[in-house]
Amino acid sequence: MPKKPRLIAVVDDDPFVLKALERLLGSAGLSVESFASGAEFLRSADEHEPDCVVLDLHMPDMSGFEVQSRLARAHARVPVVVITGHDTPESRSRALGGGAKSYLCKPVDDEALLKAIDAAMVR
Repeated sequence: MPKKPRLIAVVDDDPFVLKALERLLGSAGLSVESFASGAEFLRSADEHEPDCVVLDLHMPDMSGFEVQSRLARAHARVPVVVITGHDTPESRSRALGGGAKSYLCKPVDDEALLKAIDAAMVR
């Protein structure tokens, strides 16, 4: 029986980033669900848990930090790979301190992201 592809949730308010990551992850044989907001993603995560989340930190309405915190409380086993276009030492420290498996800066290198996702899903 063929193995079901791993489900990756991508959460980013930039539609161009979402589309690019959908293509990249799909071409790597992963199943992808995209979300334009943290609230939209969290509603979905209650229905079915992804194997990994690629999460932007800076989004309107609900920051990636808040999404990360809520996800950790409700779905502690789901690994998070953070991506950001606004890198600061404080953001890096807060994201990794909050349990993110990796912290990558935009524009994200395709190979680095795929490696980070693979590493995050090793439990």
